[in-house]
Amino acid sequence: MDPMMMTVAIMSIGLLTLFALSVPVYVSFLLCNLAAVFLLMGPNGFGMFVNSLASTSTSSTLLALPAFILMGEILYRGNAIGTLVSATDRLIGGFRGRHYVLGITVSTILATLSGSAMGSAAMLSRSVYPEMRKRGYDQNMSIGVLIGGACLAPIIPPSVLAVIIAILAQVSVRDMFLAGIVPGLLIFVMIVCYIMLRVKMRPDLAPVDADYQRPTGREMVKAVGLLLPFTLVIGGVVGSIAFGIATPNESAVAGVAGALIDAAIFRKLNGQMMFEALKSTTLTTTMVLAIMLSSQLFTQILAFSGTSRFIRQYIEYVDVSPALMLFIMMAIPFVLCMLLDEIAAMLILIPIYTPILPFLAIDPVAFWVLFLINMTLGAMTPPVGYVLFVIKGAIGDVSMQTIFGAVIPYVLIFMTALLVLASFPELMGLLR
Repeated sequence: MDPMMMTVAIMSIGLLTLFALSVPVYVSFLLCNLAAVFLLMGPNGFGMFVNSLASTSTSSTLLALPAFILMGEILYRGNAIGTLVSATDRLIGGFRGRHYVLGITVSTILATLSGSAMGSAAMLSRSVYPEMRKRGYDQNMSIGVLIGGACLAPIIPPSVLAVIIAILAQVSVRDMFLAGIVPGLLIFVMIVCYIMLRVKMRPDLAPVDADYQRPTGREMVKAVGLLLPFTLVIGGVVGSIAFGIATPNESAVAGVAGALIDAAIFRKLNGQMMFEALKSTTLTTTMVLAIMLSSQLFTQILAFSGTSRFIRQYIEYVDVSPALMLFIMMAIPFVLCMLLDEIAAMLILIPIYTPILPFLAIDPVAFWVLFLINMTLGAMTPPVGYVLFVIKGAIGDVSMQTIFGAVIPYVLIFMTALLVLASFPELMGLLR
């Protein structure tokens, strides 16, 4: 059998089998890669596995990843949710639909802490959503706002997924962070505009908060003070990277120190909290290391089997326009992330896409940011977007049909933003 066909067959059959057995995605890919190495190269191929493990685990860029994960864990466990909701609630005015805006604002701030759409969705469903419903806000609108806000998490820095993509695609972590700011803010503004327009057209979607009392100056100052520690940590991390004051590794470590200070200020710093944060960070980092190792092996398998060369030759032969090729490459992760999670999509597509990028008339960093947004869009798109099922699990008393209907406007908002960014990729370079 042709090596390329053998590789495809091994990966496809193996992955489908392991997925059916509910084996974790990163473990499935690692096992399939090892099997492909053995069948294509024999026992000597495991030397490549050892070299990949050594080069992956000793990469200096890798240090930023567990540090950013630990920073988010400490901030989250240091009473971040309650503080964010309370402080933001005081700062937002008494206009109709204020809790919708509160929801998207809190979720945007939370995005910088978690970096995970699933994590943000679960936290928001248990904190902001019940308050919306208690005050009589429309169920569909409330669910849609939470999903749209949660899906900003992978885009807005410091995003763990952005770090993983940067490492796997061999682009600058700093550039990925800075390129994600404008898209994240663009989508945030579009969602806020949609909320205000929708409420103006349908006042019944949002009741007037009869019990709203304008906060005093002292209360406003207190609210700003509550937000300040988070702002300083996140702003310091992103700002130090943006202005070249520190490398991503240095900023991540400084972010951990800042998170520890924040936890101490809010009296949440204790041995139990640190144990849980370190445990979660260790598990996540181990998973990411397996992901990176799998991707490295997959890249080498594609090269050894001739698949990478075949892809480049095929692209040259068909002579597809860069615009059409970009559209196809963006459509694939969108569809794939409706079936698989983001990690699986990255493992499959990044090694395949990397040799194609030279044929596109687009900055590589801008491409990978579009790729990241596309994966997030797929994760929130019916019928199988996994963020939707996280919301279902967290809320409980709502049908999937209701959630599907609620998320459609926000899917369209993300699509519109993606189209704007793809048409004007220089927007992602404004802060770089």
